[in-house]
Amino acid sequence: MKQDKILITGASGQLGLVLVEKLKEKHGIENIIATDLRLNDDFVGNFKILDANDFDKLTSLVVEYEITQIYHLAAILSANGEKFPLNTWDVNMKTFFNVLEVSRINKVDKIFFPSSIAVYGEDAPKKSTPQNYVLAPSTVYGISKVAGENWSKYYFEKYELDIRSLRYPGVIGYQSLPGGGTTDYAVDIYHKAIHNEDFECFLSENTTLPMIYMDDAIRATIELMDAPKESITVRTSYNLSGMSFSPEELTESIQKIYPNFKTNYKADFRQKIADSWPSSIDDSHARIDWNWKPSFDIKRMTETMIKELKLKERNKLQNI
Repeated sequence: MKQDKILITGASGQLGLVLVEKLKEKHGIENIIATDLRLNDDFVGNFKILDANDFDKLTSLVVEYEITQIYHLAAILSANGEKFPLNTWDVNMKTFFNVLEVSRINKVDKIFFPSSIAVYGEDAPKKSTPQNYVLAPSTVYGISKVAGENWSKYYFEKYELDIRSLRYPGVIGYQSLPGGGTTDYAVDIYHKAIHNEDFECFLSENTTLPMIYMDDAIRATIELMDAPKESITVRTSYNLSGMSFSPEELTESIQKIYPNFKTNYKADFRQKIADSWPSSIDDSHARIDWNWKPSFDIKRMTETMIKELKLKERNKLQNI
């Protein structure tokens, strides 16, 4: 059995930073090629500068390192994407087309493409949104993800390219700062809490959205990629669920540790984006096909986030 060689685009992003470390643990540091637009000075292992818009550079890396799997994480996220919609479309789609074509030509075994709950629109059922409901997103980010899902299915059916995908809810982790997503309040809020600062939330207090803790998101990604090919029945993207909560519920969870913590609400343009998304999603296909099951609820997530952020803060102060 040959050793997998794995290339990750967007490796310095919120998800990429954590996923790369887990892949190094699983496959060996020498078999992971992390890439992004700028050098990550803290990275240990193989890191290459790559603009995924550059077809030739992407090809050369795939050929040089005999890549068997690509995790394509490079993208402009929902809130930032609305500032420059045409550029968001160009970046999100051109980079994915490059990955698809390079993989087809060079016979890459597997590709991972991250989708999002942003694929759903205002008309979708808010609770337990089903896997196969009509996708009519309200953001260019969501539009690009729907297109990516359909191209994934097309390349699988036409070229037998094994592309796997998850519709991530909001991903919450302590490893990096918010990266321009509509659910990023649920990361920033913890940073304010450990510094004993009040938090100003850009969503209203009762805006319930699907979320997932980083550890669960990474585990789901790797479990999906490890699943036998014959068990994968969804060739667009799997719904993925961890938990659902509102800013008010998250504030109450934090107040159990910091009783004086307060959140003030000042909704901005991101409220309209959030209002078009589900409050919970049905991920039964993932549970049936590859035995997905989340481990973190809001209580465990809050306890872990605060513990890890305080530890990072102490380590930072000790290194000054």
